[in-house]
Amino acid sequence: MERGPARGHRNVPHTADVRIEAWAPDREGCVAEAVAALVDSFVDTAGATADAETEFAVPAGDDEDMLVGVLNEVIFRLETEGALPLATEVRAADDGGLLVHWRSADAEAVELVGAVPKAVSLHELRLGPDEAGWSCAVTLDV
Repeated sequence: MERGPARGHRNVPHTADVRIEAWAPDREGCVAEAVAALVDSFVDTAGATADAETEFAVPAGDDEDMLVGVLNEVIFRLETEGALPLATEVRAADDGGLLVHWRSADAEAVELVGAVPKAVSLHELRLGPDEAGWSCAVTLDV
């Protein structure tokens, strides 16, 4: 995957669904960038202000399973609470899982610019180390 800065994300062309890629020097940073890519795929957060904070744990498992767990939590909280993460911090938990901290805004406070993801597809899911750190690629069902 060609990439510029040490940490970032982008949407890539995909038929019918949305495909995102993210990268960072470490696994936790890559997962946080994947959350930002998911959010950027359907809303414009410019000018939005965080008004809530949320923390949750993702149980230990395969790296890809934990990535899916975090991204599914974004979709779940959007659907059930109208909460949208504006900033994400991810840390490794002592048990091998992930600890996720979000600063979030009400989804009504942002402008919709694309189709809202309904689920994370397991097809061609990837998260792992590469020559420059960690990278992932995820397809989102819309």
